[in-house]
Amino acid sequence: MGVGRETGAALGVLVATQVAKARLAPGPGNAVSVVATAALAGVARRAGLTRAQVGLGADGLARGARCGAVAACCVAGAYACGTALPATRALFADRRAAPDLPGLLRQALVDVPVGTVLLEEAAFRGVLPALLARRWGTRRADAVAAALFGLWHVAPSAALVEANPALARASAAGVPAGSGAARWATAAGNVAAGALGGLALGALRRRGGLLAPALAHTALNGFGFVAAHLVGRARREAAR
Repeated sequence: MGVGRETGAALGVLVATQVAKARLAPGPGNAVSVVATAALAGVARRAGLTRAQVGLGADGLARGARCGAVAACCVAGAYACGTALPATRALFADRRAAPDLPGLLRQALVDVPVGTVLLEEAAFRGVLPALLARRWGTRRADAVAAALFGLWHVAPSAALVEANPALARASAAGVPAGSGAARWATAAGNVAAGALGGLALGALRRRGGLLAPALAHTALNGFGFVAAHLVGRARREAAR
């Protein structure tokens, strides 16, 4: 199997995952992600990739934990500031966050790391960059993987419009809300933000293996649910 076919197989797994999650929603998304991650591991093994090449080398675990912990602390600080400032608080009012504590804990501790981070980090910071680097080199491979990570966020942008109107408007960069153009602009904003995030996570991957971006990504999404939960609770209490 050539490198191109292996990359195509990995992309095929990701496309199938998006289709499965869309059709099964709100079904077993975590199970789909686990199965897809296993399929990507099979592609990597067939391609002859080593653990070190996909960012899982044992010698980088300590460095990855340090880098990831620092990044997670920065994310927590940014969310704390964002929810405290009136000018930015509305950006964290996301209806997808569970209103109850058990639901919030499930989202932050299970759905994010298992349903989101596991697959996305394995794909976009692990297998795909390693496959692409064989043909294009590390820097171009990381850039292409980041662009693909941005495109991965096209589908979630549809839910953003309903779940977080303030953030959707910000993503649309001033395009009038409620129009078809606004939805396209929101999707484009999501793709751009995802690609930039992919570059940042890729930089962490180069410094600390796959563990570093996995920890940062978990913090980004997990603390996002926590921030949305707190903002939503404050709004509900203020409305009483």
